[in-house]
Amino acid sequence: MDPIQKISLQETVGGKTVVLQTGTIAKQAGGAVTAHLGETVTLSAATANQQPKEVSFVPLTSDYRERTYAAGRIPGGFFKREARPRDKEILTSRLIDRPIRPLFPEGWNYETMVQTIVLSSDLENDSDVLAINGASCALMLSDIPWNGPVAAVRIGRLNGAFVLFPTFEERENLELELVVAGKKGALLMVEGSANEVSEEVFAEALELASQAIDKLCDLQLKVVAQSEAAGRKIAKRVIQKIEAPANVDEYVTGRILEPIKKALRAKLDKHGLDKAVGDVKDAVKKELEEKGKTDPAFADSVKWVGHVLENVLYRESRALTLEAKQRPDGRGFEEIRPITIQLPIFSRVHGSVLFTRGQTQALVTATLGTPGDMQIMDVLEGEYKERFLLHYNFPAFSVGEVRPERGPGRREIGHGALARRSLAVLLPSEEEFPYTLRVVSEIMESNGSSSMASVCGGSLALFDAGVPMKAACAGIAMGLVMEGGKYAVLTDIAGIEDHNGDMDFKVAGTRKGITGFQMDMKIEGLSIKIMKEALEQAKRGRLFILDKMDAALPAPRKELSQYAPRLFRLQIPVDKIGALIGPGGKNIRRLIETYGVQVDVEDDGSVFIAGVDPLGCDQARAEVEALTMEAEVGKIYKGHVVSIKEFGAFVEIFPGREGLLHISQIDVKRVNRVEDVLKEGDEVEVKCLEIDNDGKIRLSRKAVIAPGSEGGPLGENGHGRPPRREGTGAGGGGRHQRGRR
Repeated sequence: MDPIQKISLQETVGGKTVVLQTGTIAKQAGGAVTAHLGETVTLSAATANQQPKEVSFVPLTSDYRERTYAAGRIPGGFFKREARPRDKEILTSRLIDRPIRPLFPEGWNYETMVQTIVLSSDLENDSDVLAINGASCALMLSDIPWNGPVAAVRIGRLNGAFVLFPTFEERENLELELVVAGKKGALLMVEGSANEVSEEVFAEALELASQAIDKLCDLQLKVVAQSEAAGRKIAKRVIQKIEAPANVDEYVTGRILEPIKKALRAKLDKHGLDKAVGDVKDAVKKELEEKGKTDPAFADSVKWVGHVLENVLYRESRALTLEAKQRPDGRGFEEIRPITIQLPIFSRVHGSVLFTRGQTQALVTATLGTPGDMQIMDVLEGEYKERFLLHYNFPAFSVGEVRPERGPGRREIGHGALARRSLAVLLPSEEEFPYTLRVVSEIMESNGSSSMASVCGGSLALFDAGVPMKAACAGIAMGLVMEGGKYAVLTDIAGIEDHNGDMDFKVAGTRKGITGFQMDMKIEGLSIKIMKEALEQAKRGRLFILDKMDAALPAPRKELSQYAPRLFRLQIPVDKIGALIGPGGKNIRRLIETYGVQVDVEDDGSVFIAGVDPLGCDQARAEVEALTMEAEVGKIYKGHVVSIKEFGAFVEIFPGREGLLHISQIDVKRVNRVEDVLKEGDEVEVKCLEIDNDGKIRLSRKAVIAPGSEGGPLGENGHGRPPRREGTGAGGGGRHQRGRR
């Protein structure tokens, strides 16, 4: 197919061809690019406002949207159009934002938006990683003074071999899957999951991904060069940093420097440090208010106090780490905050734990549900059912703030997804444990690394609920301070270390290996060497936390909570589904009302019976088996006579299933009248002799009384006589003989 845009360049990485095109579509955007992998195509556009905003942060919005037409689908719902973003779209928006945000120049305060739309999906290649490459190239083509390019790849490990840009089908069997983004020679973001892989395998994957990233960065530079050669030359904007006037900066710094140094070295907790810094800030503001009344040079200077104080805090907290080799709360670089574990918390909840690490606290619960509780996920590739749900909530009171709750934000969805990935690979199979599982992490206090507290708490809550997990899972957040050729890797970072540090690297796993990870950089990249050091340090921290967790609850509980549903799974023939459900759902409703259970029937014939009362579940299960049972030749059944005919009796061997007990099979002796031996309602043991092509069942009571006496199959006349056989008399006349009964 011909290129859809004037400029089209491509690069092959790992046997896959990535194409970037520009020059035709969305020319009024600051920069616009279509990125292609197979027949999956994304459009990314980067634009910045012409007027700056008075803000002290980068006003960047990354937005990724999937149009269902891309996969040849029409949206579900009443309005038949795309509405609020799905979780996949929110997570991908974050995926794009995290590697590009650190590369905006300091002081950039023009509102900027990077938008990505999925235009085509081949249902084989995921568009999320493709969108990172497109967003980077769009920024490179714009007038934004952005320090790119950034490239990204998805790398997986399949049967011991690494695969770049694995397809959806391949991803179902990966033992390691990660998205890696970075600049040439440096990493900016890592995210993914693994099936307990070692740190060595993880590092090898990063090295291979880094080589592919270098090639894709070069591809973007070629697109920019060809675009400029074709006449599109964009002048990069010159920014002016918002800085406090020199006299105000000098005055405020002189007043706060020593008190801030003292507060940082006082080994205070979060509240203590916040109060000390707040007191210094308030005192300087009062001074400046009075000074501004008499000195015009300090008029309106109060507004700069917070800005200057943040700069001083940033410099001094980093100097404390790199020069004095200290941390604000007095811990060593590898020391983990005190951990306390309380479980169970609530008797009515299926599984619960209060996990506290320093001033970060998560109340985590686990709930067992039935297959009917599965979440139906509507994604671009179609619908599917999700058995494991993990929801993370971050109420304002956890950090002492007042803020209304308006549903989960991007951060909460992202943290929940990270914790879910870390635990999902350790769950028992659906065949082994067919429950739907929901874990909810309520953050009660937060001072750094609440997502990893959710992993630890989630693992313990599932153990407490009796879920037969493969192993316990713990998570740890690593930090980095790097400046002037010096660096320090920090274990279990607190809030101030996250805020003023250069890296937030979260690693979760078992004693055997890694299961989940997420790394974000605030500087322009990280070397593989430092990454390996951080991985080894994280492993030591993870094992320490696992020791604490094992001391509290070393293995999943053997018994489920008395309030958890008992769930039984049966497999019935697909053609029996209708018989089980009954006319208008009559049979299912009766089972639910009679036994107090929940019954779910899947299209493949899987039947799930759930209820708190074990006896009710057992009774319902027995009735389902009876309603859907298939007769087996040679098996003996205890049935009852439902009707008497001249030629025999019809016996119901299980509900709704009758067979013919012919008069010749009622007894070992000759029976002249059926009524001489049987009457309606009699209970009788019979053996199944035959099931014909029409499903009709032939029974024998005689075979139960005297095994081996049942005779051959019924003749066409239905009287049960044996088939004729050729006579072999002396004359060889071939006369026929009848066999006697």
